[in-house]
Amino acid sequence: QVQLVESGGGLVQPGGSLRLSCTASGYPFNIYDMGWYRQAPGHQRELVARIDNRGRNIVYSTSAIGRFTISRDAPATIHLQMDNLKPEDTAVYYCNRAPPMHDDWGQGTQVTVSS
Repeated sequence: QVQLVESGGGLVQPGGSLRLSCTASGYPFNIYDMGWYRQAPGHQRELVARIDNRGRNIVYSTSAIGRFTISRDAPATIHLQMDNLKPEDTAVYYCNRAPPMHDDWGQGTQVTVSS
């Protein structure tokens, strides 16, 4: 059974940083491209960053470029380092395969950027 568990969210002031982590179980993590996604209230879920199975090819959304860094660690964890956070980054953040598998979404981790 696939399980994705996100952690590391919280409340942070504008300009602050957070490091999100996602641990996967139930499938051969190291053969899949993975991504971080987010969903803000009233908006569709969107891709923030993706990393290939070897950690070599990385793609960021326009809003993430220069502020977020995605990485992956053996055996089955990916991270999202988020710096210079802005109020518009407020959302629930999820990890999943890239492209995502509908049945694999976890609970996500809430990130709130507010003064």
